[in-house]
Amino acid sequence: MKTAVEELSPTRVKLTVEVPFEELGESMQAAYKKVAQQVRVPGFRPGKVPARIIEQRFGRAVVLEETLNDAVPKLYGQAVDESDIFPVSQPSIEVTKIEDGEQVEFTAEVDVRPNFDIPDYEGIEVTVPVAQVTDEDVEAQLDGLRQRFATLTGVERAAANGDYVVMDLAAAIDGVNIEEQQASDVSYEVGAGSVLQGLDDALVGMAAGDVKEFTTNLVGGQNAGEEAVVTITIKNVKEKVLPELDDEFAQLASEFDTLDELKESVREQVRRTKLIEQVVQARENALDALLDKLDIPIPESALKAEVDSRKHNLEHQIAESGLSKEAYFRLYQTTEEERFAEFDTSSAKAIKTGFVLDKIVKNEELGVSEQELTDFVVRRAMQMNVAPNALAKHLADNDQLTLAMVEIVRDKAKSVVGDAAKVVDEAGEAVDLKAIYSEINGQEVVEEPAEGAEAAEGDAGKAAE
Repeated sequence: MKTAVEELSPTRVKLTVEVPFEELGESMQAAYKKVAQQVRVPGFRPGKVPARIIEQRFGRAVVLEETLNDAVPKLYGQAVDESDIFPVSQPSIEVTKIEDGEQVEFTAEVDVRPNFDIPDYEGIEVTVPVAQVTDEDVEAQLDGLRQRFATLTGVERAAANGDYVVMDLAAAIDGVNIEEQQASDVSYEVGAGSVLQGLDDALVGMAAGDVKEFTTNLVGGQNAGEEAVVTITIKNVKEKVLPELDDEFAQLASEFDTLDELKESVREQVRRTKLIEQVVQARENALDALLDKLDIPIPESALKAEVDSRKHNLEHQIAESGLSKEAYFRLYQTTEEERFAEFDTSSAKAIKTGFVLDKIVKNEELGVSEQELTDFVVRRAMQMNVAPNALAKHLADNDQLTLAMVEIVRDKAKSVVGDAAKVVDEAGEAVDLKAIYSEINGQEVVEEPAEGAEAAEGDAGKAAE
Protein backbone atom coordinates (compact mmCIF):
# COMPACT_ATOMS: atom_id res chain seq x y z
CA MET A 1 0.00 0.00 0.00
CA LYS A 2 1.27 3.46 -0.88
CA THR A 3 -0.09 6.66 0.71
CA ALA A 4 0.43 10.26 -0.35
CA VAL A 5 -0.59 13.14 1.93
CA GLU A 6 -1.59 16.51 0.50
CA GLU A 7 -2.14 19.42 2.90
CA LEU A 8 -5.27 21.29 1.85
CA SER A 9 -5.07 23.69 4.79
CA PRO A 10 -3.36 23.71 8.20
CA THR A 11 -6.30 21.68 9.52
CA ARG A 12 -7.29 19.51 6.55
CA VAL A 13 -5.45 16.92 4.45
CA LYS A 14 -6.16 14.66 1.51
CA LEU A 15 -4.86 11.10 1.55
CA THR A 16 -4.42 9.30 -1.75
CA VAL A 17 -4.09 5.57 -1.13
CA GLU A 18 -3.01 3.01 -3.74
CA VAL A 19 -3.58 -0.63 -2.80
CA PRO A 20 -2.31 -3.67 -4.79
CA PHE A 21 -5.20 -6.02 -5.45
CA GLU A 22 -3.53 -8.92 -3.64
CA GLU A 23 -3.84 -6.99 -0.36
CA LEU A 24 -7.64 -7.24 -0.67
CA GLY A 25 -7.63 -11.04 -0.42
CA GLU A 26 -9.05 -11.28 3.10
CA SER A 27 -11.79 -8.74 2.39
CA MET A 28 -12.57 -10.49 -0.92
CA GLN A 29 -13.13 -13.81 0.86
CA ALA A 30 -15.35 -12.08 3.41
CA ALA A 31 -17.31 -10.47 0.59
CA TYR A 32 -17.96 -13.82 -1.12
CA LYS A 33 -19.19 -15.27 2.17
CA LYS A 34 -21.49 -12.32 2.83
CA VAL A 35 -22.99 -12.38 -0.66
CA ALA A 36 -23.41 -16.17 -0.47
CA GLN A 37 -25.45 -15.72 2.71
CA GLN A 38 -27.70 -13.11 1.09
CA VAL A 39 -28.48 -14.71 -2.29
CA ARG A 40 -30.64 -17.71 -3.11
CA VAL A 41 -29.54 -20.04 -5.93
CA PRO A 42 -31.46 -23.26 -6.73
CA GLY A 43 -29.44 -26.34 -5.84
CA PHE A 44 -27.28 -24.58 -3.23
CA ARG A 45 -27.84 -24.07 0.47
CA PRO A 46 -27.62 -20.49 1.84
CA GLY A 47 -23.98 -19.59 2.39
CA LYS A 48 -22.72 -22.46 0.20
CA VAL A 49 -22.96 -20.80 -3.22
CA PRO A 50 -19.53 -21.06 -4.95
CA ALA A 51 -17.69 -17.88 -5.92
CA ARG A 52 -17.85 -18.61 -9.65
CA ILE A 53 -21.65 -19.09 -9.47
CA ILE A 54 -22.03 -15.79 -7.62
CA GLU A 55 -20.05 -13.99 -10.32
CA GLN A 56 -21.99 -15.72 -13.13
CA ARG A 57 -25.43 -15.01 -11.64
CA PHE A 58 -24.92 -11.63 -10.01
CA GLY A 59 -21.75 -10.16 -11.51
CA ARG A 60 -18.33 -9.50 -10.09
CA ALA A 61 -19.26 -5.87 -9.37
CA VAL A 62 -21.41 -7.02 -6.44
CA VAL A 63 -18.44 -8.78 -4.89
CA LEU A 64 -16.11 -5.86 -5.52
CA GLU A 65 -18.53 -3.47 -3.84
CA GLU A 66 -18.72 -5.64 -0.71
CA THR A 67 -14.94 -6.07 -0.78
CA LEU A 68 -14.36 -2.34 -0.78
CA ASN A 69 -17.00 -1.75 1.88
CA ASP A 70 -15.01 -4.06 4.13
CA ALA A 71 -11.47 -3.12 3.10
CA VAL A 72 -11.48 0.65 2.65
CA PRO A 73 -12.21 1.63 6.30
CA LYS A 74 -9.40 -0.69 7.46
CA LEU A 75 -7.02 0.60 4.81
CA TYR A 76 -7.89 4.19 5.72
CA GLY A 77 -7.01 3.47 9.37
CA GLN A 78 -3.73 1.90 8.29
CA ALA A 79 -2.95 4.91 6.08
CA VAL A 80 -3.62 7.27 8.97
CA ASP A 81 -1.26 5.35 11.25
CA GLU A 82 1.49 5.28 8.64
CA SER A 83 1.07 8.98 7.81
CA ASP A 84 1.34 10.17 11.43
CA ILE A 85 -1.69 12.45 11.19
CA PHE A 86 -4.36 12.97 13.84
CA PRO A 87 -7.89 13.03 12.39
CA VAL A 88 -10.50 15.04 14.29
CA SER A 89 -13.49 14.33 12.05
CA GLN A 90 -15.01 11.58 9.95
CA PRO A 91 -13.29 11.28 6.55
CA SER A 92 -14.89 11.94 3.19
CA ILE A 93 -13.82 8.89 1.17
CA GLU A 94 -14.07 8.38 -2.58
CA VAL A 95 -12.91 5.33 -4.52
CA THR A 96 -11.23 6.86 -7.57
CA LYS A 97 -9.86 3.82 -9.40
CA ILE A 98 -10.64 0.11 -9.58
CA GLU A 99 -8.40 -1.98 -11.79
CA ASP A 100 -9.72 -5.49 -11.20
CA GLY A 101 -6.86 -7.81 -10.38
CA GLU A 102 -4.34 -4.94 -10.39
CA GLN A 103 -4.98 -2.19 -7.86
CA VAL A 104 -7.52 0.02 -6.13
CA GLU A 105 -7.11 3.71 -5.41
CA PHE A 106 -9.16 5.89 -3.06
CA THR A 107 -8.89 9.36 -1.56
CA ALA A 108 -9.87 10.52 1.91
CA GLU A 109 -10.26 14.14 2.95
CA VAL A 110 -10.31 14.69 6.69
CA ASP A 111 -9.83 17.44 9.25
CA VAL A 112 -6.71 16.91 11.34
CA ARG A 113 -4.91 18.27 14.35
CA PRO A 114 -2.59 20.98 13.00
CA ASN A 115 1.15 20.64 13.29
CA PHE A 116 2.74 22.70 16.06
CA ASP A 117 5.62 22.51 18.49
CA ILE A 118 5.29 22.81 22.25
CA PRO A 119 7.36 25.76 23.56
CA ASP A 120 9.57 25.30 26.60
CA TYR A 121 7.42 25.29 29.73
CA GLU A 122 10.23 24.95 32.24
CA GLY A 123 10.13 27.88 34.65
CA ILE A 124 6.83 29.40 33.54
CA GLU A 125 5.97 31.94 36.24
CA VAL A 126 2.54 31.55 37.81
CA THR A 127 0.80 33.01 40.84
CA VAL A 128 -1.53 31.14 43.18
CA PRO A 129 -3.64 32.19 46.19
CA VAL A 130 -2.02 32.34 49.61
CA ALA A 131 -2.56 29.21 51.69
CA GLN A 132 -2.81 31.08 54.97
CA VAL A 133 -5.81 30.09 57.10
CA THR A 134 -7.76 32.94 58.73
CA ASP A 135 -10.16 32.88 61.64
CA GLU A 136 -12.89 33.74 59.15
CA ASP A 137 -12.09 30.57 57.19
CA VAL A 138 -12.50 28.45 60.32
CA GLU A 139 -15.69 30.23 61.32
CA ALA A 140 -17.19 29.66 57.89
CA GLN A 141 -16.50 25.92 58.12
CA LEU A 142 -17.93 25.73 61.63
CA ASP A 143 -21.01 27.65 60.51
CA GLY A 144 -21.52 25.16 57.70
CA LEU A 145 -21.25 22.34 60.25
CA ARG A 146 -23.80 24.05 62.49
CA GLN A 147 -26.16 24.38 59.52
CA ARG A 148 -26.05 20.59 59.09
CA PHE A 149 -27.19 20.12 62.70
CA ALA A 150 -29.77 22.91 62.69
CA THR A 151 -33.34 22.23 63.79
CA LEU A 152 -36.63 23.79 62.67
CA THR A 153 -38.89 25.16 65.36
CA GLY A 154 -42.45 26.37 64.80
CA VAL A 155 -43.10 30.06 65.48
CA GLU A 156 -46.28 32.09 65.96
CA ARG A 157 -45.27 35.02 63.74
CA ALA A 158 -45.05 36.12 60.14
CA ALA A 159 -42.43 34.58 57.90
CA ALA A 160 -39.15 36.36 57.17
CA ASN A 161 -36.23 35.54 54.91
CA GLY A 162 -34.45 32.46 56.20
CA ASP A 163 -37.59 30.95 57.72
CA TYR A 164 -39.18 27.77 56.41
CA VAL A 165 -42.85 27.55 55.50
CA VAL A 166 -45.10 24.62 54.73
CA MET A 167 -47.67 25.70 52.14
CA ASP A 168 -50.15 24.64 49.50
CA LEU A 169 -49.84 26.12 46.03
CA ALA A 170 -52.46 26.34 43.29
CA ALA A 171 -52.30 28.05 39.90
CA ALA A 172 -55.16 29.20 37.70
CA ILE A 173 -55.34 30.72 34.22
CA ASP A 174 -58.44 32.79 33.44
CA GLY A 175 -60.05 31.43 36.58
CA VAL A 176 -59.49 27.76 35.63
CA ASN A 177 -57.29 25.73 37.97
CA ILE A 178 -54.35 23.99 36.28
CA GLU A 179 -54.34 20.41 37.57
CA GLU A 180 -50.59 19.82 37.22
CA GLN A 181 -49.82 23.12 38.95
CA GLN A 182 -51.36 22.12 42.29
CA ALA A 183 -49.05 21.12 45.17
CA SER A 184 -49.68 20.38 48.84
CA ASP A 185 -47.43 20.51 51.90
CA VAL A 186 -44.54 22.12 50.06
CA SER A 187 -41.61 22.94 52.37
CA TYR A 188 -39.64 25.99 51.26
CA GLU A 189 -37.02 28.35 52.64
CA VAL A 190 -38.18 31.94 52.25
CA GLY A 191 -35.68 33.92 50.21
CA ALA A 192 -34.02 30.86 48.69
CA GLY A 193 -34.59 32.25 45.20
CA SER A 194 -37.46 30.31 43.67
CA VAL A 195 -37.67 30.14 39.89
CA LEU A 196 -41.31 31.07 40.37
CA GLN A 197 -40.92 34.82 40.21
CA GLY A 198 -42.73 36.71 42.95
CA LEU A 199 -42.97 33.79 45.39
CA ASP A 200 -40.35 35.04 47.85
CA ASP A 201 -41.81 38.54 47.94
CA ALA A 202 -45.29 37.14 48.51
CA LEU A 203 -44.20 34.87 51.38
CA VAL A 204 -42.51 37.56 53.45
CA GLY A 205 -45.02 38.69 56.10
CA MET A 206 -47.37 35.72 55.75
CA ALA A 207 -48.28 33.70 58.85
CA ALA A 208 -49.94 30.33 59.43
CA GLY A 209 -53.48 30.36 58.01
CA ASP A 210 -52.84 33.26 55.64
CA VAL A 211 -53.89 33.04 51.98
CA LYS A 212 -52.45 35.27 49.28
CA GLU A 213 -52.57 35.51 45.50
CA PHE A 214 -49.92 36.83 43.12
CA THR A 215 -49.50 36.85 39.36
CA THR A 216 -46.51 35.23 37.67
CA ASN A 217 -45.42 33.24 34.64
CA LEU A 218 -45.45 29.47 35.08
CA VAL A 219 -42.04 27.80 34.77
CA GLY A 220 -42.91 24.17 33.99
CA GLY A 221 -45.53 21.85 32.56
CA GLN A 222 -47.74 22.28 29.53
CA ASN A 223 -48.50 25.90 30.43
CA ALA A 224 -44.88 26.96 30.94
CA GLY A 225 -44.42 30.64 30.12
CA GLU A 226 -48.12 31.51 30.47
CA GLU A 227 -49.29 34.07 33.01
CA ALA A 228 -51.22 32.59 35.93
CA VAL A 229 -52.63 33.56 39.30
CA VAL A 230 -50.93 31.55 42.05
CA THR A 231 -52.67 31.07 45.39
CA ILE A 232 -50.52 30.46 48.50
CA THR A 233 -52.00 28.93 51.65
CA ILE A 234 -49.58 28.94 54.60
CA LYS A 235 -49.91 25.98 56.98
CA ASN A 236 -47.06 26.79 59.37
CA VAL A 237 -43.92 28.86 59.76
CA LYS A 238 -40.67 27.52 61.21
CA GLU A 239 -37.38 29.18 62.02
CA LYS A 240 -33.99 27.56 61.77
CA VAL A 241 -32.24 27.20 65.12
CA LEU A 242 -28.50 26.62 65.07
CA PRO A 243 -26.80 24.71 67.90
CA GLU A 244 -24.55 26.64 70.27
CA LEU A 245 -20.88 26.49 69.39
CA ASP A 246 -19.53 24.76 72.49
CA ASP A 247 -17.97 21.52 73.73
CA GLU A 248 -21.33 19.76 73.58
CA PHE A 249 -21.65 20.62 69.89
CA ALA A 250 -18.10 19.39 69.24
CA GLN A 251 -19.03 16.03 70.78
CA LEU A 252 -22.25 15.89 68.73
CA ALA A 253 -20.70 16.84 65.38
CA SER A 254 -17.27 15.19 65.60
CA GLU A 255 -15.03 12.72 67.38
CA PHE A 256 -13.57 15.49 69.55
CA ASP A 257 -14.42 16.25 73.17
CA THR A 258 -13.84 19.99 73.11
CA LEU A 259 -14.58 22.89 70.80
CA ASP A 260 -10.91 23.88 70.77
CA GLU A 261 -9.96 20.44 69.44
CA LEU A 262 -12.63 20.69 66.78
CA LYS A 263 -11.43 24.14 65.75
CA GLU A 264 -7.85 22.93 65.48
CA SER A 265 -8.94 20.02 63.30
CA VAL A 266 -11.01 22.33 61.09
CA ARG A 267 -8.08 24.71 60.76
CA GLU A 268 -5.83 21.86 59.62
CA GLN A 269 -8.43 20.62 57.13
CA VAL A 270 -8.79 24.12 55.67
CA ARG A 271 -5.01 24.44 55.40
CA ARG A 272 -4.69 21.14 53.54
CA THR A 273 -7.53 22.15 51.23
CA LYS A 274 -5.79 25.43 50.46
CA LEU A 275 -2.53 23.62 49.75
CA ILE A 276 -4.29 21.32 47.30
CA GLU A 277 -5.97 24.34 45.73
CA GLN A 278 -2.51 25.85 45.23
CA VAL A 279 -1.43 22.74 43.34
CA VAL A 280 -4.55 22.74 41.17
CA GLN A 281 -4.27 26.47 40.49
CA ALA A 282 -0.58 26.17 39.64
CA ARG A 283 -1.36 23.52 37.06
CA GLU A 284 -4.22 25.50 35.57
CA ASN A 285 -2.31 28.77 35.45
CA ALA A 286 0.81 27.13 34.00
CA LEU A 287 -1.27 25.44 31.29
CA ASP A 288 -3.06 28.71 30.51
CA ALA A 289 0.29 30.47 30.22
CA LEU A 290 1.48 27.76 27.85
CA LEU A 291 -1.69 28.01 25.76
CA ASP A 292 -1.18 31.77 25.50
CA LYS A 293 2.15 31.11 23.77
CA LEU A 294 0.51 29.05 21.05
CA ASP A 295 -1.63 30.14 18.11
CA ILE A 296 -3.23 26.89 16.97
CA PRO A 297 -5.90 26.87 14.24
CA ILE A 298 -9.00 24.93 15.27
CA PRO A 299 -10.64 22.63 12.68
CA GLU A 300 -14.13 23.93 11.97
CA SER A 301 -15.70 20.47 12.07
CA ALA A 302 -14.22 19.77 15.52
CA LEU A 303 -15.40 23.13 16.84
CA LYS A 304 -18.90 22.64 15.45
CA ALA A 305 -19.12 19.13 16.93
CA GLU A 306 -17.97 20.43 20.32
CA VAL A 307 -20.42 23.32 20.36
CA ASP A 308 -23.29 21.12 19.16
CA SER A 309 -22.50 18.61 21.90
CA ARG A 310 -22.67 21.30 24.56
CA LYS A 311 -25.92 22.65 23.18
CA HIS A 312 -27.37 19.14 23.19
CA ASN A 313 -26.29 18.63 26.80
CA LEU A 314 -27.87 21.96 27.74
CA GLU A 315 -31.16 21.01 26.10
CA HIS A 316 -31.10 17.72 28.02
CA GLN A 317 -30.45 19.54 31.31
CA ILE A 318 -33.35 21.92 30.69
CA ALA A 319 -35.67 19.02 29.82
CA GLU A 320 -34.59 17.11 32.93
CA SER A 321 -35.21 20.16 35.14
CA GLY A 322 -38.85 20.37 34.07
CA LEU A 323 -38.48 24.13 33.73
CA SER A 324 -39.17 26.38 30.80
CA LYS A 325 -36.11 27.79 29.05
CA GLU A 326 -36.79 31.22 30.48
CA ALA A 327 -37.06 29.88 34.04
CA TYR A 328 -33.95 27.73 33.66
CA PHE A 329 -31.78 30.60 32.49
CA ARG A 330 -33.25 32.89 35.13
CA LEU A 331 -32.36 30.32 37.79
CA TYR A 332 -28.72 30.38 36.64
CA GLN A 333 -28.77 34.15 36.12
CA THR A 334 -27.83 34.01 32.45
CA THR A 335 -29.45 33.94 29.01
CA GLU A 336 -29.45 31.49 26.15
CA GLU A 337 -27.43 33.92 24.04
CA GLU A 338 -24.80 34.28 26.77
CA ARG A 339 -24.51 30.52 27.20
CA PHE A 340 -24.14 29.96 23.45
CA ALA A 341 -21.46 32.65 23.24
CA GLU A 342 -19.65 31.01 26.14
CA PHE A 343 -19.86 27.66 24.34
CA ASP A 344 -18.01 29.11 21.33
CA THR A 345 -15.14 30.31 23.52
CA SER A 346 -14.93 27.38 25.91
CA SER A 347 -15.23 24.80 23.11
CA ALA A 348 -12.31 26.31 21.22
CA LYS A 349 -10.22 26.34 24.39
CA ALA A 350 -11.17 22.75 25.23
CA ILE A 351 -10.05 21.54 21.79
CA LYS A 352 -6.83 23.57 21.90
CA THR A 353 -6.13 22.27 25.41
CA GLY A 354 -6.68 18.71 24.26
CA PHE A 355 -4.28 19.18 21.35
CA VAL A 356 -1.55 20.57 23.62
CA LEU A 357 -1.95 17.99 26.37
CA ASP A 358 -1.97 15.13 23.87
CA LYS A 359 1.25 16.47 22.39
CA ILE A 360 2.85 16.59 25.83
CA VAL A 361 1.64 13.05 26.52
CA LYS A 362 3.42 11.91 23.39
CA ASN A 363 6.59 13.94 24.02
CA GLU A 364 6.85 12.78 27.64
CA GLU A 365 5.83 9.22 26.75
CA LEU A 366 3.14 9.20 29.44
CA GLY A 367 0.96 6.14 29.91
CA VAL A 368 -1.73 4.67 32.15
CA SER A 369 -1.15 1.73 34.46
CA GLU A 370 -3.86 -0.71 35.41
CA GLN A 371 -3.76 0.61 38.99
CA GLU A 372 -4.20 4.19 37.80
CA LEU A 373 -7.23 3.19 35.75
CA THR A 374 -8.68 1.33 38.75
CA ASP A 375 -8.10 4.34 41.02
CA PHE A 376 -9.80 6.59 38.46
CA VAL A 377 -12.87 4.36 38.29
CA VAL A 378 -13.12 4.09 42.09
CA ARG A 379 -12.77 7.85 42.53
CA ARG A 380 -15.35 8.63 39.85
CA ALA A 381 -17.73 6.00 41.26
CA MET A 382 -17.55 7.68 44.67
CA GLN A 383 -18.37 11.03 43.08
CA MET A 384 -21.35 9.51 41.28
CA ASN A 385 -22.43 7.44 44.31
CA VAL A 386 -22.39 4.19 42.34
CA ALA A 387 -20.57 0.89 42.80
CA PRO A 388 -17.08 0.87 41.20
CA ASN A 389 -17.74 -2.49 39.52
CA ALA A 390 -20.95 -1.15 38.00
CA LEU A 391 -19.18 1.93 36.65
CA ALA A 392 -16.30 -0.15 35.27
CA LYS A 393 -18.78 -2.40 33.45
CA HIS A 394 -20.64 0.63 32.08
CA LEU A 395 -17.40 2.15 30.76
CA ALA A 396 -16.35 -1.14 29.19
CA ASP A 397 -19.76 -1.85 27.66
CA ASN A 398 -19.94 1.63 26.13
CA ASP A 399 -16.35 1.72 24.83
CA GLN A 400 -15.48 4.57 27.20
CA LEU A 401 -12.40 3.10 28.85
CA THR A 402 -10.23 4.72 26.18
CA LEU A 403 -11.75 8.11 27.00
CA ALA A 404 -11.05 7.47 30.67
CA MET A 405 -7.41 6.74 29.88
CA VAL A 406 -7.21 9.92 27.78
CA GLU A 407 -8.48 11.88 30.77
CA ILE A 408 -5.89 10.27 33.06
CA VAL A 409 -2.89 10.92 30.81
CA ARG A 410 -4.05 14.47 30.12
CA ASP A 411 -4.17 15.09 33.84
CA LYS A 412 -0.64 13.71 34.06
CA ALA A 413 0.46 16.07 31.29
CA LYS A 414 -1.09 18.98 33.15
CA SER A 415 0.87 17.93 36.25
CA VAL A 416 4.10 17.88 34.21
CA VAL A 417 3.52 21.48 33.11
CA GLY A 418 2.55 22.60 36.62
CA ASP A 419 5.53 20.92 38.27
CA ALA A 420 7.87 22.63 35.82
CA ALA A 421 6.53 26.09 36.67
CA LYS A 422 7.99 28.69 39.00
CA VAL A 423 5.17 29.18 41.50
CA VAL A 424 4.70 32.06 43.92
CA ASP A 425 1.69 33.02 46.00
CA GLU A 426 -0.08 36.37 45.92
CA ALA A 427 2.13 37.56 48.79
CA GLY A 428 5.22 36.94 46.68
CA GLU A 429 6.36 33.84 48.60
CA ALA A 430 7.72 30.87 46.68
CA VAL A 431 5.47 27.78 46.67
CA ASP A 432 7.18 24.38 46.65
CA LEU A 433 4.74 21.97 45.00
CA LYS A 434 6.90 18.95 45.84
CA ALA A 435 6.83 19.91 49.52
CA ILE A 436 3.04 20.08 49.29
CA TYR A 437 2.93 16.62 47.73
CA SER A 438 5.04 15.32 50.60
CA GLU A 439 2.92 17.02 53.24
CA ILE A 440 -0.33 15.60 51.96
CA ASN A 441 1.29 12.15 52.11
CA GLY A 442 1.29 11.47 48.38
CA GLN A 443 -2.45 12.11 48.11
CA GLU A 444 -3.32 12.38 44.46
CA VAL A 445 -4.36 15.89 43.53
CA VAL A 446 -7.19 15.66 41.02
CA GLU A 447 -8.84 18.69 39.56
CA GLU A 448 -12.57 18.19 39.19
CA PRO A 449 -13.96 19.32 35.85
CA ALA A 450 -16.44 22.17 35.84
CA GLU A 451 -20.01 21.37 34.90
CA GLY A 452 -20.12 20.49 31.23
CA ALA A 453 -16.36 20.53 30.79
CA GLU A 454 -15.95 16.84 31.31
CA ALA A 455 -18.19 15.89 28.41
CA ALA A 456 -16.68 18.59 26.23
CA GLU A 457 -13.09 17.55 26.82
CA GLY A 458 -14.16 13.95 26.39
CA ASP A 459 -15.50 14.76 22.95
CA ALA A 460 -12.34 16.66 22.14
CA GLY A 461 -10.33 13.66 23.28
CA LYS A 462 -12.39 11.40 21.07
CA ALA A 463 -11.72 13.70 18.17
CA ALA A 464 -7.99 13.75 18.83
CA GLU A 465 -7.72 9.96 18.76
